[in-house]
Amino acid sequence: MSAALRYEVTVEVEPALAESFVRYMSGKHIPEILATGCFRCIRLDRAGPTTFRTVYEAAAPDDLDRYLRNHTAGFRADFTSHFPAGVTPTRAIWTQVALWE
Repeated sequence: MSAALRYEVTVEVEPALAESFVRYMSGKHIPEILATGCFRCIRLDRAGPTTFRTVYEAAAPDDLDRYLRNHTAGFRADFTSHFPAGVTPTRAIWTQVALWE
């Protein structure tokens, strides 16, 4: 099995926006991204009241490349239209080096 390839977006959210952020991510953003077929699973994590991380797991590098090339602009624009201020996202691509189970 190939090593996991993950695209992660961490977002700091102003406290007043936290619950609407969770609703938007759970009810719209994540389901629409999963529907692109670019990821085999997506996970939304919460580290505290205002810190969130979305982990998108791609089956292959080509799937992640396809998402970044064909879909990110539209999804980022939609996200910004819902949250024009009060959120600070950071993005990273992670390749699994090792796994212990």
